[in-house]
Amino acid sequence: MMAKEAELDLIKIAPTAKPPVCKIADFGKFRYEQTRREKEAKKKQKITEVKEIRLSPNIDDNDLATKANQARKPLEHGDKVKASLKFRGREMAHMSNGKEILDQFAELLSDVAAIDKAAKLEGRNMIMFLTQKK
Repeated sequence: MMAKEAELDLIKIAPTAKPPVCKIADFGKFRYEQTRREKEAKKKQKITEVKEIRLSPNIDDNDLATKANQARKPLEHGDKVKASLKFRGREMAHMSNGKEILDQFAELLSDVAAIDKAAKLEGRNMIMFLTQKK
């Protein structure tokens, strides 16, 4: 009744509340402001990406240091790094070396990164996730 007199719409703000919360306003304007608020909130949120660094079980120390330096840049930007180690053929017999390599990789990045998920074997791959230190 009041909405008709003011030539506006009755908008349910919280229909599940007891009693339901309503507002008298122009529906078109209300919808426009709502979408604008949603876009503004979307702009402010940070999307974290996962960058993958592939290692091998027989990697040399210098190569490992190079890979660690490659992983440093995404970590400093706030992205996650997935370090994966793929075992092929006879390398499957020496899986304990893989854990040591991933631990050494995490140690090289310990100043900027913390281990998010520890090294875990999934099939032929050993995977570890690193995130930026707070």
